[in-house]
Amino acid sequence: MTSLRLRNVQAGYGGRPVMRDVSVDVPAGSWLAIVGPNGAGKSTLLKTMAGLLPGEGELLVDTHPVSSLSRKEKARLIGYAPQDPALPPGLTVTDYALLGRTPHLGLLSREGAADLSIVEDVLGRLDLGALAGRRLSTLSGGERQRAVLARVLAQRAGLLLLDEPTTGLDLGHAQALLELIDRLRREDGTTVVSTLHDLTFAAQYADHVLLLSGGEVVAAGTPGEVLTVPALSHHYGANANVIVTEHGELVIAPVRPK
Repeated sequence: MTSLRLRNVQAGYGGRPVMRDVSVDVPAGSWLAIVGPNGAGKSTLLKTMAGLLPGEGELLVDTHPVSSLSRKEKARLIGYAPQDPALPPGLTVTDYALLGRTPHLGLLSREGAADLSIVEDVLGRLDLGALAGRRLSTLSGGERQRAVLARVLAQRAGLLLLDEPTTGLDLGHAQALLELIDRLRREDGTTVVSTLHDLTFAAQYADHVLLLSGGEVVAAGTPGEVLTVPALSHHYGANANVIVTEHGELVIAPVRPK
């Protein structure tokens, strides 16, 4: 099980800070959703957590500073799925998913039966089994998104960083994907940090929510504490109701202004 700790983390591009003074603890086996309006710094924060963007402040995976880890060590601990990855068009879905096993292979080693079994299981869970032999260039947007997640899940990393994992997915596939991620979290103790535009999904799947606005943390806590009508109005400029279902789940419902 893998935990994540940030203290006063700041990062940006070209010397211009995009997000600053971010402090949060993500306990092992929990799910943190990072939400906020466009341009709030969500993807920048996720890249910094993954060690892909240099930042200032303290950033620990378990007790290890991310900056001190080698590329292979990061890949064993952290699985990162960007929102718009560059995909090699000539690879099949299976070949691409197998790239997720690379951190676990020795020098000059090739994937074995166990690696193929892991990939086959992941493809089945993501409803990609029938597309295993298809080239990435022939997939739809939603199918490509699931292929990216297949590669990340095949890493079997203790920490998953997912940037808008439901982008391009219809409602059914989005729910199935989030259910799979939550199952991995509960059964394997996987720790999940995801950015999510869909606030209802964030409220229903995450244990804790971090609300960014203008590059700063403006609220943090349980979904019910963070996703309030005043917060949605102030930071999103949105007219919305927060509805509690009979099962105690939150639904963020837009309301047309009168």
